[in-house]
Amino acid sequence: MFRRTAVVLRHLLFPSPVQRTQLLANRMSTDPVAAVCQVTATPDKGENLSVCKKLVEEAKQKGASMVFLPEGFDYIGSNREETLSLAESLEGETVSSLAQIARKLEIWLSLGGFHEQGPNWKTDRRIYNSHIIINNKGDIVSVYRKAHLFDVELPEKGVSLKESAFTIPGPNLCAPIETPIGKVGLGICYDLRFPELSLALQRQGAEILTYPSAFTVATGAAHWEVLLRARAIETQCFVLAAAQVGPHHDKRSSYGHALAVDPWGVVLGDCGGERPGLIMVDINLEKLRNTRRNMPVQEHRRNTDFYHSLEKT
Repeated sequence: MFRRTAVVLRHLLFPSPVQRTQLLANRMSTDPVAAVCQVTATPDKGENLSVCKKLVEEAKQKGASMVFLPEGFDYIGSNREETLSLAESLEGETVSSLAQIARKLEIWLSLGGFHEQGPNWKTDRRIYNSHIIINNKGDIVSVYRKAHLFDVELPEKGVSLKESAFTIPGPNLCAPIETPIGKVGLGICYDLRFPELSLALQRQGAEILTYPSAFTVATGAAHWEVLLRARAIETQCFVLAAAQVGPHHDKRSSYGHALAVDPWGVVLGDCGGERPGLIMVDINLEKLRNTRRNMPVQEHRRNTDFYHSLEKT
């Protein structure tokens, strides 16, 4: 009897490789799942909306609790005039249609970069680049307006964009929002290059950072993955980055490679650089807690005055 009990205990305490694999699979099956999407938006809003709806439906069928769409999911215009002519309010058809889908499928949505008519639209014709979170009841629960605008001239790489010509910078950050996959902190594209933003969100409890983007081919090839992994490592957060891919019109193309990164900086999924699609990601918050416990970076951080001390000398 004692020997039989000892054998059972041994199997429980020291499982075989096969048992360890099964235990891991059982544990992972309980993790919430996110879908990170990649699209090729054009100026055709109707077609773009149809593609996004199909991706959301596919994600739901595959078990996602939350779906992440990229910056410019609604459209990418070919010039300033077209971009402004297609803009809507939060109460417009695009957001309303996706809210209806969220409610019907009982799924959360991250609408990563919406061309929102600004507060003085009738007089100044300027917009916000807005990241909208919709819950599974179809309610808008958070709106973050992009703070850092992409005004960049790289003639040797064929990059020339001035977002501030028609976009208003957002006035503030948004507190991380509680979702079925964890607490999500919101950014958009160029925000990725400013670690102050990600650290501020982490200090407010973010477990997942998201950077929906439309990176240019040149800047994406040079910086996209390394920046996403850096933000994950320094904050010890999951990072989810939906992306635009391929040619939007004859003047602009995007890099693609929608990416998911874990709190250790490991790439969990990559959509590639060729076509629309999605990746499914298990969000294992126990991995996040273990990473932060084993390497307590935030506990080792000095107070704010310390990091500003050089400015006072």
